[in-house]
Amino acid sequence: SLNDMAILVRAQFQTRAFEDRFVAIGLPYKIVGGFRFYERAEIRDALAYLRIVTSPNDALAFERIVNTPKRGLGDKAMGKLHALARSMDRPLPQAAAALVETDDLTPAARRALKGFLVDLARWRDMADTLPHAELARIVLEESGYIAMWQADKSVEAEGRIENLIELTRAMEDYPSLTSFLEHVSLVMDNDASDAAEKLTIMTLHAAKGLEFDHVFLVGWEEGVFPSQRALDEGGSKALEEERRLAYVGITRARRTATIIHAANRQIYGQWSAAIPSRFVSELPPAHVDVSSTMSGGPSLWRAALANSGAGGDPFGDVARGTGRGPGWARAATNGGFQGRVRTPVIDARASAVSVGLKGRSDVAVGSRVFHSKFGSGVISAIDGNKLEIDFEHAGPKRVLDSFIEVVGE
Repeated sequence: SLNDMAILVRAQFQTRAFEDRFVAIGLPYKIVGGFRFYERAEIRDALAYLRIVTSPNDALAFERIVNTPKRGLGDKAMGKLHALARSMDRPLPQAAAALVETDDLTPAARRALKGFLVDLARWRDMADTLPHAELARIVLEESGYIAMWQADKSVEAEGRIENLIELTRAMEDYPSLTSFLEHVSLVMDNDASDAAEKLTIMTLHAAKGLEFDHVFLVGWEEGVFPSQRALDEGGSKALEEERRLAYVGITRARRTATIIHAANRQIYGQWSAAIPSRFVSELPPAHVDVSSTMSGGPSLWRAALANSGAGGDPFGDVARGTGRGPGWARAATNGGFQGRVRTPVIDARASAVSVGLKGRSDVAVGSRVFHSKFGSGVISAIDGNKLEIDFEHAGPKRVLDSFIEVVGE
């Protein structure tokens, strides 16, 4: 049942690819804890900029972004603009062009509105020569829209910028700006389905306290999860928070947790190698199965897991590289994954690791166990590989069986 499945992402921008695909194939889904990608305010603003470039008389798009970011056009100036549009029986963009030729606005407001119209004309000229994704980046930069969010100190600002970057990346999949905007309209017209069964998409933060039979943890790559910000700025505290989120994600699964990473990512039109998340190497090998969409993929995970201290390759010699580069097996031989990977050449499109939840055979209700953080306790209930333990000092906790040591009955 789709109701028993969930896709968990580290950041909101990651939902876009899934939403696009699910709409295309007619698979019902729901976003929990947030808006659908194209419904987010910053995406609507960016799309309005693009629509007014392609459709000069789009009044709704014009009104949305004429003063976003703030250009000094207050309520009085906007009131005069609307009044002129009504009297002329013309759309707002045409009324704006007429209004700047009058003395009805203050000098500052007139300069601001005229400057905006000049920008629109320049961007339309660029549309004839520039790739549409590049045009979008220029519009968002020159309009001051990106700078507006960069100056914003709220916790949401970074995520909004990530969403805008993802929007321009998505545009690269379409031959023209018009075709991309048509695709967006199709997605937006696909209102939330009333289907009884829906697959859930949410962030790891939103998933706290929820459980599903089958969980798919996507984007487990260095720079995505853990995030680049945690790697660059946060130090050990930020990495520990990311590690805690990884634990949250895995423990949302009642039966199976499937961790997925891309071998390569396309950024600004360029493909770059992706490195599996360091959290993969911290998984207990006894509970892990590996699969790949291409030959060479499992060796990615074997290399990472072999470096986890498990005493060698836990999966045997079941996959080899494609011969297009050193491959991950050789990278492991040449120094493994201590810190930065020395040879980030990837010869698989994607790999996945499934964390089995069948549980250990050496634990039982009543067993005395030891946990490195919570100390000694007694198992009170078992659910697959999840244990309910009454700790002597920490009280009742739910932990994975791979994190405890049995000390007696």
